[in-house]
Amino acid sequence: MGIPTGLLANPAYNDYPVRLHIHGVWESNRGLWDLLNRASSPLEAAERYQDYMAVVFGLNPEQAAGTAPCGRRRFKSSYLRLLRGWNFDANGPEGAVLKGWVESRFGLYPTFHKEPLRSFASRTWIAYVEEKMSSRFHNNSIYPQLDLLYEFCQWAFPRFFTGSSRHLTLYRGVNDFHEHEILQRLSRREAVVRQNNLVSFTSRREIADEFGDYILETRVPVYKILFFNELLPEHPLKCESEYLVIGGDYRVTVSYW
Repeated sequence: MGIPTGLLANPAYNDYPVRLHIHGVWESNRGLWDLLNRASSPLEAAERYQDYMAVVFGLNPEQAAGTAPCGRRRFKSSYLRLLRGWNFDANGPEGAVLKGWVESRFGLYPTFHKEPLRSFASRTWIAYVEEKMSSRFHNNSIYPQLDLLYEFCQWAFPRFFTGSSRHLTLYRGVNDFHEHEILQRLSRREAVVRQNNLVSFTSRREIADEFGDYILETRVPVYKILFFNELLPEHPLKCESEYLVIGGDYRVTVSYW
């Protein structure tokens, strides 16, 4: 990645972000970028990306869509199945795998998984590690799949969605700050809040209202986004305009619904 974890987690990075890349992903998948660079629309790019993933990781249509039942013989894990699990419960096994990927690639430890994670020796941390390392999800190079998802997202942003803009204003609804440690109060409505290493935001404030009485508004660097609503034509997070954001310490404006 090339950026120290301490800087990546700091609000200063969010103010002045620089582009991130996961080492080796572009170099080892040049065929994918050649295909994508010939795409003329987001839909065409998404179709080429999904076809590439299906071929490289041996995903049949059900597995590629994340709908294959877990009990099926020779089940192969897929990135879309993890997104479906996250949509159902961010603190479930699929959520642990996604948080484990962020931990592995960006050096950011999760702060919450079912309960606050405060010690490597705690039972809650051990339970998290057991879930994130489950062979159920690591039988088909799931981290390299997520590497490609992240890099495809980063390729698509400037090409079709954000141009030269480096930030998006996103929202998150919470009922309390059990999962969100307030590190510093900047004013009555502004604070520095520590987000989990992977956290959901939405681009629509009215959707954030549905998830909590307190609305966190923040400017998120596009380089810290793993996945967003318009990236693929069909996926489990479609109805909530959701963005999966790599965490750290964020300056937020807090408003009450």
